[in-house]
Amino acid sequence: MTDPVLDIQDKPLADALGERYLSYALSTIMARSLPDVRDGLKPVHRRLLFAMSQLRLDPDLPPKKSARVVGDVIGKFHPHGDTAVYDALVRLAQDFAVRYRLIDGQGNFGNIDGDNAAAMRYTEARLTDVARALLDGIDEDAVDFRSTYDGEGEEPVVLPASFPNLLANGASGIAVGMATSIPPHNVDEICDALDHLIRHPGASVDDLVGLLPGPDFPTGGILVEPRDSIMEAYRTGRGGFRLRARWMVEKLVQGTWQIIVTEIPYQVQKSRLVEKIAELLNARKLMLLEDVRDESAEDIRLVLVPKSRNVDPDVLMESLFRGTDLEVRIPLNMNVLDKDNVPRVMNLKEVLRAFLDHRIEVLERRSRHRLGKIDHRLEVLGGYLIAYLNLDEVIRIIREEDEPKAELMRTFTLSDVQAEAILNMRLRSLRKLEEMEIQREHDALSKERADLVELLANEARRWKTVARQLADIRKKFGKTQVFGRRRTDLADAPSAVVIPLEAMVEREPITVLLSAKGWIKAVKGHLADAGEVKYKEGDAARFVLHAETTDKLLVFATNGRFYTLAGDKLPRGRGFGEPVRLMVDLPNDADIVTVMKYEGGRRLLVAASDGRGFIVEEDEVVAQTRGGKQVVTVGEGAVAKACVPADGDHVAVIGNNRKLLVFPMEDVPVLARGRGVILQRYSDASLSDLRAFRWSEGLVWQLGDRTRTEADMSPWKGARGQVGRMPPNGFPKNNRFGE
Repeated sequence: MTDPVLDIQDKPLADALGERYLSYALSTIMARSLPDVRDGLKPVHRRLLFAMSQLRLDPDLPPKKSARVVGDVIGKFHPHGDTAVYDALVRLAQDFAVRYRLIDGQGNFGNIDGDNAAAMRYTEARLTDVARALLDGIDEDAVDFRSTYDGEGEEPVVLPASFPNLLANGASGIAVGMATSIPPHNVDEICDALDHLIRHPGASVDDLVGLLPGPDFPTGGILVEPRDSIMEAYRTGRGGFRLRARWMVEKLVQGTWQIIVTEIPYQVQKSRLVEKIAELLNARKLMLLEDVRDESAEDIRLVLVPKSRNVDPDVLMESLFRGTDLEVRIPLNMNVLDKDNVPRVMNLKEVLRAFLDHRIEVLERRSRHRLGKIDHRLEVLGGYLIAYLNLDEVIRIIREEDEPKAELMRTFTLSDVQAEAILNMRLRSLRKLEEMEIQREHDALSKERADLVELLANEARRWKTVARQLADIRKKFGKTQVFGRRRTDLADAPSAVVIPLEAMVEREPITVLLSAKGWIKAVKGHLADAGEVKYKEGDAARFVLHAETTDKLLVFATNGRFYTLAGDKLPRGRGFGEPVRLMVDLPNDADIVTVMKYEGGRRLLVAASDGRGFIVEEDEVVAQTRGGKQVVTVGEGAVAKACVPADGDHVAVIGNNRKLLVFPMEDVPVLARGRGVILQRYSDASLSDLRAFRWSEGLVWQLGDRTRTEADMSPWKGARGQVGRMPPNGFPKNNRFGE
């Protein structure tokens, strides 16, 4: 024997990997992850239904073991693992996973808590009426077939699909470089849109959305996506939908109440949802909620007990919607395979049009197939009628001739099919009654044939037939049936509900300590004497303020930016805390000017070392990110120097040249950001401190442990932008008004 010839190719590794990965990607896209736009099925689901139809697992027949079904699927059609096939079978049988079940399962097929189905040897399955509608016409040449993976059999390329399964049951899958996510819809509304498209082929997507207003999930819920967003999603084939749980307030004795959740969002595991709420409750992040209980039986009943009967139910639920899966976002990405097996994102009209075109093609193919069957039967019946008219001669030829078939064909001008049929007739068929029945059958088939020929020649009639088929689907699976009624309500987008921080954080007093080197921490309670707090070696106290865990802290830095810290996020305990630079993006060359508690509604007076400043609304300086919010634009060589509440009618400014100036607060403009105006003019000096005060109360400053007040500030009053004069006797040598 000679050695086999080795097919060794000299090729760069990158090219070889690219070719193989492309093959894998195409296989994943076309044969695994993306559904066909015509029947809405992936290959594994299509093979499951076809295998079950071959096993005669019709809805009106007894079911068979799921293991038998899975064995047939992986043995004949789908060369993959049995677990993957059984998981697909289980999902098609779960009424909380698909809107219209394709498989009727008997046994434990899992539940909405996330419990798995029993092993396939314990469960049984058969097809549902919906699946039978998908398979209707499979034996009538309605679709193309291809060889199975081993070449020993054939499988359908697509199912005839008289049921609009893609939109009705949706689909989801992740391929290579692309994905699909189509939520389920109500078949009654789908049929409305399809019927409208048949009658008005030029209808816009907006017209169709008027008839198909949004998804309809098997687990119900409330769709709160704005109408414009829904329109845009269906118009482009990409978008998403906000889905909320359905809830109600249940009144109890003595004015108390509790919230009952009766429906949870699609594909949310109830047990995991309850665990998440309990985790947030234990972490003290749901301060308006007292307890959560799962009292579900066959229906869902989650009980949410408020902390107090004075709690607003809407505020409580809004906090839960934001923090848990009681509200989810269902993506829409209508990426499907078209009839040419090309993946692309379609809009709503294109998906509906593709289904209708498929129905027309199936109708034409089934009509031609039936026409062929009728022609064959008419040919046979024609031979029978000739035989009855010449019965004695036919009997003689059969009895006496050596080759009766050829003699019959020659004598009566019969075709091969007709002669073969006559020779295969039974003697009991030679009754006169049988001749009459054959004539009636011949007439009926001739009439049916003429009708089919006219149908194939008349496009308008074909569309009417498709519309009539859709009406039958609507009658069997639409809103006239209990399971066909819409389950997901459509509601207006929720208005902005303001959630107090107390709903998420437990309110308790804290003392915030920020050291000279920028280490911050919070200790429980309001310390009367912060002098006993220990700092790192070489460090010391700088800012001490009393606050609560629900407060926000405003940190103003020399770079002119405001940073926001949450009181409940500050490091706690007996340690030295953490560097504030780890909590906000404070540059290394910037220092902290001041720290204050955010109170809301106030005005702040800010200034830089070059003597320029302005008033800013406190609500405008709250930062939403670690990077802070730029408010003061510092000039070259200057730094942000001061930030104080603008709660007076006059401003006192002092520079490090020991010149004090007082002027009216009304001379300072209110800005959102910028450099501001000149508050005090300097030549070889810079701003040291400023303060707002009321003229009637005089100017107050701190001198050691004592407080001094200068009642008459007339000598220092001037116009904004002047130089000023020396301060009163006893003013601090550090040129500051005090902390």
